[in-house]
Amino acid sequence: MADSKVALGNPAVVGLAGFGLTTLILQFHNLGLCGLGPIVALGLIFGGLAQLIAGYQEFKVGNNFGYSAFVSYGAFWIALAIILLMNKYDVYKSSGTDVGYFLVAWTLYTVILWFAALRIHGAMASTFTLLLIGFILLDLAHFGYPAMTKVAAYVLIACALNAWYMMAHVIYLQIFGRDVLPVGKPWIDPKPVQEAQLQTEAS
Repeated sequence: MADSKVALGNPAVVGLAGFGLTTLILQFHNLGLCGLGPIVALGLIFGGLAQLIAGYQEFKVGNNFGYSAFVSYGAFWIALAIILLMNKYDVYKSSGTDVGYFLVAWTLYTVILWFAALRIHGAMASTFTLLLIGFILLDLAHFGYPAMTKVAAYVLIACALNAWYMMAHVIYLQIFGRDVLPVGKPWIDPKPVQEAQLQTEAS
């Protein structure tokens, strides 16, 4: 009897694409290269809705890390776009400090995922390390150190490109049938924990 299972695509290729592209365009704005219009549009659709959909697909394959990350950062982009729109039309306007506290909360969330990312692989660890640094710099920018905005922009451009690297890794692995873009070893070796779990299950 033929196998009825259908091969599924990896939702990360969409989630990482949306996260990377929207992050990249926001940093172009922070460097003074473009206005807010593309950010609002991407924040609602690609960084927002597309990431949310990717996150819900991660739920189906049992990936809690991807589920949490893509749904949460998708919601981040939608929320940021709404803040920008409300400021534009003078509805529940958010001050620089208000946005600062919004970013601080997201920084704390990112810390949680950062610890997990260290155990996945090198590319994931570097992406979340850059993301965390970028958030911290943006926090500082909103609480008295505005020059940090441009520093954060360069850090987050590197973060966005890292996300695209991981996206390309997954796509090329399937297309070429080999690891064209290696993602590197975890920064924290997961083997001791895995061995401890095996010992616990065996006892």
